[in-house]
Amino acid sequence: MFFEPRAKSYNEPNMRCPYCSSFDNKVVDSRMGKEGDSIRRRRECLKCEGRFTTYERVEEVLPSVIKKDGRREPFDRLKILNGLKKACEKRPISTEMLEKTVEEIEKSLQEKGLKEIPSTVIGEEVMERLHKLDEVAYVRFASVYRSFRDINEFMSELKDILSNKEMKAVKETTEKPQKPEDKSPKPEKLSLPLDT
Repeated sequence: MFFEPRAKSYNEPNMRCPYCSSFDNKVVDSRMGKEGDSIRRRRECLKCEGRFTTYERVEEVLPSVIKKDGRREPFDRLKILNGLKKACEKRPISTEMLEKTVEEIEKSLQEKGLKEIPSTVIGEEVMERLHKLDEVAYVRFASVYRSFRDINEFMSELKDILSNKEMKAVKETTEKPQKPEDKSPKPEKLSLPLDT
């Protein structure tokens, strides 16, 4: 009797062959993905000898989002990215910076370890990062996110930004070392006669 062994390199079920649907296959090559967040496996089916590729990734456990009306929906990074893109439209901010910001927000949410998170927490996280990234984009996002009822609320937010900016500027000037005074003789001011 001929017995064909199931090829396994680890204690997991094999992937189904996309050509013949057999589960009998072996891994012929494994490589780390470009970002180091996945493993690419080249497999060969032992039944039809077809070759195919599978990817192994860490499952990112992101919390469900609790909307303001109480509905729950899965976390969607594209919603955050699109909101950032709208806020940063025509601003000197690259797509890479926006992608990095979304990754930082995702990481922050994962570190909280919650199964559900209110959308307001995510919104505040976005605003905090936008405030550091670009003040104009921050005000744009805040005006939509906070749903300002009138111009006074909007102006109040702008005043907060300006006062924080002024305090930061004062702090920077007081922290800078003072330049030593130049003790070289200063040239005398010359007065030129005016034609009258």
